[in-house]
Amino acid sequence: MRLLMLGGTEFVGRAVTEAALARGHEVTVFHRGRHEPPAGVTSLYGDRTHAEGLAALAGGEWDAVVDTWSGAPASVRDAARLLAGRAGRYVYVSSRSVYPHPTPRDADESAPLVEGGSPDEAGEVAYPQAKRGGELAAVREFGADRALLVRAGLILGPWENIGRLPWWLTRAARGGDMLAPGPRDLGVQYIDCRDLAEWTVDAVQSGLGGAYNLVGPPDHATMGSLLDACVRVTGGRAVLRWTDPEVILAAGIEPWQHLPVWIPPGELHDTMHGTVVTKALASGLRCRPVEETVADTWAWLRSIGGTAPQRPDRPRVGLDPETEAKVLAR
Repeated sequence: MRLLMLGGTEFVGRAVTEAALARGHEVTVFHRGRHEPPAGVTSLYGDRTHAEGLAALAGGEWDAVVDTWSGAPASVRDAARLLAGRAGRYVYVSSRSVYPHPTPRDADESAPLVEGGSPDEAGEVAYPQAKRGGELAAVREFGADRALLVRAGLILGPWENIGRLPWWLTRAARGGDMLAPGPRDLGVQYIDCRDLAEWTVDAVQSGLGGAYNLVGPPDHATMGSLLDACVRVTGGRAVLRWTDPEVILAAGIEPWQHLPVWIPPGELHDTMHGTVVTKALASGLRCRPVEETVADTWAWLRSIGGTAPQRPDRPRVGLDPETEAKVLAR
């Protein structure tokens, strides 16, 4: 196939690019030139936020376009409109954030969607509405059958530029008593970026369209299996101190932000870690073990000097050592 990646140099976009190249597909990467794309691609340069930023895409034909954009939906609209007659389908990597909070546990793709998303919005907009607007733009320009909406959940793995799994790995490598937010058997629902990429390439080849919740099954991992793996691959110097959610919350520690991935049992946990993925599994989604995701992310992190890249539009995650020590002392 001939694939056009809008992005393709970081995290999810890079994973899709690598997966497509590994299968022998021809990949064109449209990017701003800030990061080096994988070897073997054809690069086109431009900035889609500028008036003439898509000029490099004026010619060419592709079997599919893959777009991971999370900013103003009008950028998705403009790209999709320009490519509608020259690409077979449009894959938009969206988010499960398009479902309003709280969403009941076991909700599937038929769940209600957030209001306020517009494909023509060109200004700043909240993340859920930005992703929903991007979906609407892709569907409007390509049609429901030719637009594939990949509603990803929590994404982990090599090349992560948010900092969630890298923070846990770095903390485990530091050793000593380590705050572990309980319960230990609390389910964690995520997807390895490489599993997302493999499924996406398969889906394009199969001609899939419509919306898919793309994340691992709710029982695929737990906080215990995730943190055990972090301690093990970093040398076993940390000792997990499992702590009740009530103690953590009373200390002013914010779930998800201060302790990445973790959300205590309750309504929000059901929303983030309780999604039905029957449709994706039936269409071929395969999820590697959490131990493999953790080990490969640690290997990648060490290969780049131990510091993960950080998206400038996302706040840094993690808990400061002083607060952790105070909670453990109690």
